[in-house]
Amino acid sequence: MTKQEHIDRDVGVRRCKNRAEVFKALAHPTRMRIVEALAQREHCVNELVELVGDDPSTISKHLTIMKAAGVVNNDRRGTSVFYRLKMKCVPGFMECVDKAIVRAARDQIGAAG
Repeated sequence: MTKQEHIDRDVGVRRCKNRAEVFKALAHPTRMRIVEALAQREHCVNELVELVGDDPSTISKHLTIMKAAGVVNNDRRGTSVFYRLKMKCVPGFMECVDKAIVRAARDQIGAAG
């Protein structure tokens, strides 16, 4: 294997690891709900607590995981921390997944019928 082939392989491995980190950061129903809310507009933690229904500590932990993966970012304004969606492509991906789930369900119903 040439030096360039090794570099290309290493870049590919890093890219896949980075993708896996993003998918892991999204792999929780509460985090997906947070992403849906942030796709509409930025929110402070207290607003997300009300929208999602978990306690502030739990919401903050979810946001920390997503921030580490680059899915969201934040800024402090006075005593509040506001979060916004950094990866603008995530809602479109979630919509694609939703459509695929609906198609698969229709296919299953069609096959059973």
